[in-house]
Amino acid sequence: MSDAPNETVAIRELGARGDGIAEGGILVPYALPGERVAIRPEGRRAELLGIEQASADRVEPFCPYYMRCGGCRTQHLARPAELAWKRGLVAQALSQAGHAVDPAPTVDAHGAGRRRITLHVREIDDRAEAGLMAARSHALVPINHCPITVPALHAAPEIARRLAAPLGHGRKPLDVAVTATDQGLDVDLRGHGPVSGGVSAALVRIAGALGLARLSLHGERLMEAEPVSVTAGDIRLYPAPGGFLQATAAGQAVLTELTLAALGPRVRRAADLFAGCGPLTLAMARIAAVHAVEADAAALAGLDRSARAATGLRPITSERRDLFRRPLLPIELDVFEAVVFDPPRAGADAQVRQLAASRVPLVVGIACDAGTFARDAATLVAGGYRLEAVTPVDQFRHAGHVEMAGIFRRAATRRR
Repeated sequence: MSDAPNETVAIRELGARGDGIAEGGILVPYALPGERVAIRPEGRRAELLGIEQASADRVEPFCPYYMRCGGCRTQHLARPAELAWKRGLVAQALSQAGHAVDPAPTVDAHGAGRRRITLHVREIDDRAEAGLMAARSHALVPINHCPITVPALHAAPEIARRLAAPLGHGRKPLDVAVTATDQGLDVDLRGHGPVSGGVSAALVRIAGALGLARLSLHGERLMEAEPVSVTAGDIRLYPAPGGFLQATAAGQAVLTELTLAALGPRVRRAADLFAGCGPLTLAMARIAAVHAVEADAAALAGLDRSARAATGLRPITSERRDLFRRPLLPIELDVFEAVVFDPPRAGADAQVRQLAASRVPLVVGIACDAGTFARDAATLVAGGYRLEAVTPVDQFRHAGHVEMAGIFRRAATRRR
């Protein structure tokens, strides 16, 4: 504990992770702009001791684990103010990268709640406990349920504890990724490493007793009662075990709508880069022939299954390719009228450099990190594209994360 005397400070703004920022740049978790708060300084951070003057945007948090679990940092912030803050995060990142673009208002895409959660299982007092990590710590906060998830995931902590039994009850760190699907809960166990046949059989028995739709270990199926799927509009997706899905169904729907609106009715041939199991590919195939590129073979297998089951789609081709190491080159890109890319948090630097050298008329970029999006956007703009619009999409309620979709258009004279 710091020996520094307690202070009263004014909070001037909200930081990128949801901490209040006082004079001198001191970070005060759980404080809001415009508030006067009592703090105990701890270096560049401070502990919030009390609120002397509250912000009009302060609301009562609803979660019993608030201020213990590190997952939600802004439950005390009214929703309209939170959406405005996230728009500001995107605007700031764009401005710092030299983009004179005013983002659209943030779209609330929380919907029914998050449809996936990763829990950590650790041994505490000789028993397995499942939960989330405390802020800036490796200390586990055991939980009974996470209230920002869809109701189907409220049973996830108990499921994680039950599955930990054959794996040593949390003595060896275990991560449990749980996704809500059409058939039930899809669980992928991570971090433990290989198991014996006896342990595998025990896990399958527990999964059956719990009624799980699928159980996998590091992405390898242990059991699957029937093909696991997730409905997106009129299309059924088949995610790989432990595979990526947007955090909320509403988030996927909004990003799909923004993408289709950008493409319009005249695009006849498009590419979907970092396609995953194909939610955007399949939606785009309603209006255009689509080439889907993805590094994960299991994700592409799911895309193929979806495409074969769907009706009314234009032709879909797919290619397994690591776009970080082997991006599509301009000669490959130039056959498309539009390219959509939706990379991981690190962005798509290598692929964007090739896009910047291409003659593709329209590019739609989707990202979950404002900094890497702004960096990739700068590369495209330097290559002759104009950043036409950016829309923040919030499917990470009460966290500092924000999704965004940007539309880039090249002058028609560059297309030969």
